[in-house]
Amino acid sequence: MTIDKIGIIGAGSWGTALSALLGESGVPVALWGHDARRIEEMKSSRVALPPGVRLCEAVTPTASLRDLLDAKLILFVTPSSAAREVAGALSALNPPKTAIFLSCIKGIEQGSGLRMSEILSEFFPNPVAVLSGPNLAAEVARKMPTAAVLAARDRSVAEHLQTSCSSKYFRIYTSDDVAGVELGGALKNIFAISAGVSDGLGLGDNSKAALLTRGLAELIRLGVALGGRRETFQGLSGIGDLMVTCFSRHSRNRGVGERLGRGEPIAEIVESMKMVAEGVPTTRSAYECARKLNIGTPIIDQVYAVLYEDKSPRAAMMELLSRDPRPEEDTRAL
Repeated sequence: MTIDKIGIIGAGSWGTALSALLGESGVPVALWGHDARRIEEMKSSRVALPPGVRLCEAVTPTASLRDLLDAKLILFVTPSSAAREVAGALSALNPPKTAIFLSCIKGIEQGSGLRMSEILSEFFPNPVAVLSGPNLAAEVARKMPTAAVLAARDRSVAEHLQTSCSSKYFRIYTSDDVAGVELGGALKNIFAISAGVSDGLGLGDNSKAALLTRGLAELIRLGVALGGRRETFQGLSGIGDLMVTCFSRHSRNRGVGERLGRGEPIAEIVESMKMVAEGVPTTRSAYECARKLNIGTPIIDQVYAVLYEDKSPRAAMMELLSRDPRPEEDTRAL
């Protein structure tokens, strides 16, 4: 199937960066956003998030989901908290069953513990693929070289999208581990918050490196329990995304953690942000999943306590450091 039109649901920084990436090939791209006033501004100015990024001629902003119904490829790039609602709205319009859906959302639904592709599969019989990796929107929009991993249960779907969506500066690898790719992209945001807390407390590079090394072990432990493959978490959607999100000045989740470490309340931080830091809701989802599966997640537990139980970041960090000493290979160890 030739992809002669692309629909993107979500006109935030990642959605507009992807529209810049996919639109430069000349394939028409319908970029949907829920804020009709902002969409009109984008139409007239041809400028979108990230700041200063111009929309190419192939991209048409729209506030109507109907404009996406003739797209052969539809990307979901909404906040995770809005995925179910938007999927329901699109489902009511009966999109063609031949379209391929690509989830670019990095989150886990609260309460159900469902991944985003699982939510989409509840509403649509269409093939669903997922995209993740170290993909900071600001750098992708500026055509800085990066790589990503695209997973689908049907390898032919993944390979088709690999060919259709790659560019000279956006290299896509394929996988059939849908769960692993999604979970790597979602869980790393929690550890980015912890990395930011370390920065905000001024604990230094040694502390941060140790924290993230043990964070990766925790991500793998929970991710495997939730259905992902260990080797996936050692790739682009695991350690790759973890590194960039924990160290980059562009990372919203690391920024949230840094502000927490400096003493700002989480309610004020969230209120001040124009874009969603997915690590905040994902921390609750991951905490719930770990409790159900009886998986030890000491770092996630402390981030949860800081975000939702008013625990001080310094007290959380000291509690992690005061845990009983164990061998590094002990899967319970921090």
